[in-house]
Amino acid sequence: MSLLQISEPGQSPAPHQRRLAIGIDLGTTHSLVASVRSSVAEVLADETGQLLIPSVVFVGAGQQYKIGVEALSHLGTMPTDTLMSIKRIMGRSYADAIQTQLPYEFSEDGQSVRIKTTHESISPVEVAAKVLEKLRRLAELTLGNDLVGAVITVPAYFDDAQRQATRDAARLAGLNVLRLLNEPTAAAIAYGLDHGSEGIYAVYDLGGGTFDISLLRLARGVFEVIATGGDTALGGDDFDQLIASDLIRQHALSDLSLQDRRVLLSAAQRLREFISDHATAAESVFLTGRNLTLTLDRSHFEQLAQPLLDRTLSSARRALNDAGLTVSDVKGVVMVGGATRMPIVRAKVKELFGSEPLIDQDPDQVVALGAALQANLLAGNRSADDDWLLLDVTPLTLGLETMGGLVEQIIPRNSTIPVARAQEFTTFKDGQTALSLHIVQGERDLVSDCRSLAKFELRGIPPMVAGAARIRVTFQVDADGLLSVTAREQVSGVEASVTVKPSYGLTDDEVARMLSDSMSKADDDAKARMLREQQVDAAGLIESILAAIASDGDLLSVDENARIDQRIAAAKAACDVADVEAIRSAIKSLSEATDDFAAKRMDRSIRAVLTGKSLNDIS
Repeated sequence: MSLLQISEPGQSPAPHQRRLAIGIDLGTTHSLVASVRSSVAEVLADETGQLLIPSVVFVGAGQQYKIGVEALSHLGTMPTDTLMSIKRIMGRSYADAIQTQLPYEFSEDGQSVRIKTTHESISPVEVAAKVLEKLRRLAELTLGNDLVGAVITVPAYFDDAQRQATRDAARLAGLNVLRLLNEPTAAAIAYGLDHGSEGIYAVYDLGGGTFDISLLRLARGVFEVIATGGDTALGGDDFDQLIASDLIRQHALSDLSLQDRRVLLSAAQRLREFISDHATAAESVFLTGRNLTLTLDRSHFEQLAQPLLDRTLSSARRALNDAGLTVSDVKGVVMVGGATRMPIVRAKVKELFGSEPLIDQDPDQVVALGAALQANLLAGNRSADDDWLLLDVTPLTLGLETMGGLVEQIIPRNSTIPVARAQEFTTFKDGQTALSLHIVQGERDLVSDCRSLAKFELRGIPPMVAGAARIRVTFQVDADGLLSVTAREQVSGVEASVTVKPSYGLTDDEVARMLSDSMSKADDDAKARMLREQQVDAAGLIESILAAIASDGDLLSVDENARIDQRIAAAKAACDVADVEAIRSAIKSLSEATDDFAAKRMDRSIRAVLTGKSLNDIS
């Protein structure tokens, strides 16, 4: 495949000049930074030789921060000041944060959330920025030059708010974001380029705090994402919470301090990681006033973990269904994320797809390596061997509220990005000079069942009869998955737009529920849509008849007027009863009752046009 060399705007390199760019896997538990050196992508080690940098920030007095391994050393003694797993609340609201099991005290700042520590209140974006800044400095020290920018990976199921929060954190860290790249897609790039693979592959990505499943078609250097699914609130942390809760029950522990809970969670993580290679594990811990020996049996853990694993497999089946594929169509399953080292995870994936999962790539490193390869291309360092193209998709449907609280889908989920789609709308009332636009995200037919993203107004529409205005609404999703919407009235040219930057993201269960509900409640949604459409039709007919009576009511006799009033009342009553057939019948009856009136209005209009004109004028 022959492609022209491409670069981001203003970043085309001079001949023989190589621009330094990095790929960052900003993880829930660990983060990595990688770069392409001598045509090979490699993860960069810190000063101690560590590749995995703990995504941990210690907040000390006087805004003194420690990041990574240094921060972890404070976990046992100052747990409220040692911040971990912050990715789980990136782009989320205060209401979302307090529902998580993170052991922190949160405060509300508008609709966003802050974390209270001993010395200051800090936002999740600021915490993530500290980790990203450490990775940037590590890369600059290792590579020995200024960076053009970075590709930062995010879970495929991150919504607009979570993506925007990640981009904001990168800016705070002094990074130029070349692209936000979905984690499974990055892994597929690294695996596909390394193995020269072709065909349909699944990427099963179970990290510390999120789960993604993506299906990609790899063919002649083209990486096309054809479906994606997942859960932004499911990862290794949740398995650790299961173990910790089970240990609390076993040992009848109650009224644990925050410090004790931190110690217990850390022990649970070590136990889980140990039984990945052994049948049993034991750990001695000191909790306030007592020494305990904690044990965990692999078979018992696997029983505990079954419900969480079932959630991942349900997402995988849903992605296959979205893509119109069966398991036999999938050539291989690439395993990504440290949590996929658990034998039960690999066994369940094998059971579902009918083949051994692909584990020859390091599951912790493969996302960062793929991001580095993409960053290298976007920096303009394309070589003769870099003939490959990346096509990613939107995770959820984007749409607009229309009359009756219905959703008009503009960009369906799994649309290849970047993408722009436009659709024309019109006014509902005569003389309407403004239009309110409500942007939503989700798979259901009713606005009330979807997630609200943003609202804005288009003003200055010229007064016209209902339905005459032509308002073109354009949705644009960029390569980072971020949305902007523009509305333009075609006759006057008046325009309004909004870049969707909601202050918080979806709640823990909303993303998974949106897709499952779209299937399980499809019949209910179809009935609800039919009802709303009939109600809108009835309201529109009543509105136009009342306007006609106001204009030409003198054409009606008293009996005709009374009959029409009666039918209008019947139509309104049918709408209130919410019976589709009753509304349809009422609309038909009302329409028949006004047929003669419509004919009289037509005759009057024709006479008005012909008055004072001769046959010669007409011909």
